Amino acid sequence: MSALEKSMHLGRLPSRPPLPGSGGSQSGAKMRMGPGRKRDFSPVPWSQYFESMEDVEVENETGKDTFRVYKSGSEGPVLLLLHGGGHSALSWAVFTAAIISRVQCRIVALDLRSHGETKVKNPEDLSAETMAKDVGNVVEAMYGDLPPPIMLIGHSMGGAIAVHTASSNLVPSLLGLCMIDVVEAMDALNSMQNFLRGRPKTFKSLENAIEWSVKSGQIRNLESARVSMVGQVKQCEGITSPEGSKSIVEGIIEEEEEDEEGSESISKRKKEDDMETKKDHPYTWRIELAKTEKYWDGWFRGLSNLFLSCPIPKLLLLAGVDRLDKDLTIGQMQGKFQMQVLPQCGHAVHEDAPDKVAEAVATFLIRHRFAEPIGGFQCVFPGC
Repeated sequence: MSALEKSMHLGRLPSRPPLPGSGGSQSGAKMRMGPGRKRDFSPVPWSQYFESMEDVEVENETGKDTFRVYKSGSEGPVLLLLHGGGHSALSWAVFTAAIISRVQCRIVALDLRSHGETKVKNPEDLSAETMAKDVGNVVEAMYGDLPPPIMLIGHSMGGAIAVHTASSNLVPSLLGLCMIDVVEAMDALNSMQNFLRGRPKTFKSLENAIEWSVKSGQIRNLESARVSMVGQVKQCEGITSPEGSKSIVEGIIEEEEEDEEGSESISKRKKEDDMETKKDHPYTWRIELAKTEKYWDGWFRGLSNLFLSCPIPKLLLLAGVDRLDKDLTIGQMQGKFQMQVLPQCGHAVHEDAPDKVAEAVATFLIRHRFAEPIGGFQCVFPGC
């Protein structure tokens, strides 16, 4: 995956069982399969990775908002996980199984507003200020005036929101802060619309969506894609495919041909397409990221200095150092935060390499004496 693509993306189970066709959490999209065998792109339920699910009600000026959270663990610090734009809390599923087998901790993975199964009165407001307040409100609703020790961990947009939450002191019991593959990189955001336009608009089924995510490289780990894509797409009726747009047909991206028989024939074909679409109940993205452009600047501008100014232990995990800006480079050299590069990952680092991310986070927690190791876990101290 290119640097541009990386910039664009925006039951009880103490240890997960191997899923059919998954090949393990580190196998990614390239798995060794026997002759004639096909990879399994069927969706997997959240309950295979998280212990419980809860809808947390938050009252505000406009009424009640309901935030979906997935939880695991009963002791130790809370790792509050914030997903990237367009993703959902389910993107942390495989990581959750990996981390709770290494250190004693509690997991709370949150669907941010307008994402996943969270329902809010004002879904259009995705400002950094509003989303950071959401995080603080959910913590207060869950734990009251005496929240347990909490570490914020965020990927991409979620990493930015984690930093805004920390810098605004919205979580009083905050222990530490971790950003995953998010740096300021404002120049790269200028091309984000082009990337989003290149994605399919609809999918024939959840299986097709999962297959596309793996084959396109958006998620390089089939095991993670099978559980997390459920949180990215939704089933809709009455979705129409604009002329010339992309759609998924049996897992293959195809371009619709332009009609040369005049507007009447085009109109007729569109009506037929609409009927077929309604019949098939296609899947589409839960959130149109292109419409969030006005908030990108607020999410990311000045983020590096904001991250550096947070007076708590900090961890930065990157898929590559190509977008590491001057402020972060100097800050890292001065020892203001711990940084680790996880190569051979796409933008969704915690999905592509959940075990490696779990090792890095577990080591960070143990190093700062925030959590105790379990299961014989040995810290792996990085060289940077």
